[in-house]
Amino acid sequence: MSSYNLTSSHPSAFLLMGIPGLEHLHGWISIPFCSAYTLAVLGNCTLLLIIFFDSALHEPMYIFLAMLAGIDLVLSTSTLPKMLAIFWFKDKEITFYACLTQMFFLHTFSIMESAVLLAMAFDRYVAICKPLHYNTVLTGSLIIRIGMAAVIRAVTFTIPLPFLLRRFHYCRGRVILHCYCEHMAVVRLACGNTRFNNVYGIAVAVVIVVLDLLFVILSYIFILRAVLQLASQEARYKAFGTCVSHVGAILSFYTPVVISSVMHRVARQSEPYVHILLATFYLLFPPMVNPIIYGVKTKQIRERVIGLFLRKE
Repeated sequence: MSSYNLTSSHPSAFLLMGIPGLEHLHGWISIPFCSAYTLAVLGNCTLLLIIFFDSALHEPMYIFLAMLAGIDLVLSTSTLPKMLAIFWFKDKEITFYACLTQMFFLHTFSIMESAVLLAMAFDRYVAICKPLHYNTVLTGSLIIRIGMAAVIRAVTFTIPLPFLLRRFHYCRGRVILHCYCEHMAVVRLACGNTRFNNVYGIAVAVVIVVLDLLFVILSYIFILRAVLQLASQEARYKAFGTCVSHVGAILSFYTPVVISSVMHRVARQSEPYVHILLATFYLLFPPMVNPIIYGVKTKQIRERVIGLFLRKE
């Protein structure tokens, strides 16, 4: 019988290489990365504070927006500080369990963000298609259940990943050709049969992206049909205006996912840094632009932000 020691089957730490092929540009790349992270933290914290302290914004639409802001904060903070440490201080080492923890938070909160965007689509559907039932449908208890369902679904899909990775022996070295611990980047270092990990990772991505996006599109088909039935052009414009921010958030989240997926299949021979930059853009872009989109396009948020700064002057 083989005396296989599980405690020594993995390295104590991995080495994150940042963006392979662009090591000489890490200092320059860190500038837009740091700027995007700073904007994400400031913007999402501002949204959370405004919504929390203003009782007039304790409505379903803004509660979902607060959920989105909190998720974006965790999503960006789980990866960006370590990236900047790699770019600025060459601090490439990350312990095995810290890597698994980062991966868990990264994938869990990505799935949660998709769920919240779907919930926001449902909110817009009820507000436009069934306005008289808005307050009776989107009750506080339903919002809590939606939030709990988003968390449970995300954790259920993601929790197997650390345990699946822990059982492998890592004989292909400890260098991760990425700037954060993404599931498939770690799997590539593992020995043994990793087919289940490959299939499971793809299946989860397809289920989450395809199903959530399908229901979002379906919601907007019903919304579009209801808006086009409105009598006046002004009423149509006002109804569409309430959806602009959410559509922007959807595009900022799903567009990088689709582009990255297409590039992986169409441009297989392209440089690795192309795929890594796209994957990183997917983590940076939504947390940075979502507060800007809602701050510019949502009148109530815009007025609170302007009032906040005017009081400081």
